[in-house]
Amino acid sequence: MGWLWAIIVGLVLGLIAKAIIPGKQHVPLWLTVILGMIGAIAGNAIARAVGVDATSGIDWWRHVFQLVMAIILVGLGDRAWTAARGDKRRA
Repeated sequence: MGWLWAIIVGLVLGLIAKAIIPGKQHVPLWLTVILGMIGAIAGNAIARAVGVDATSGIDWWRHVFQLVMAIILVGLGDRAWTAARGDKRRA
């Protein structure tokens, strides 16, 4: 059940990140999910390092760190995907 939850969180974070980043992203959905999953893991690690990984109630700071990392990774992933494919068009 943990993998299914990770995929769902990765999908949600990746899609929110794509919606926040201005312009059109060319990264495919499967890579968006993977980058969202990695963003969630990295956000959890940062929250743990800062000391806000387990709070009473909803862990808002942990979710903020996860989303920020997903935005960064989807943005970098889109640039890498575009460069690897040789697409010169940028919207």
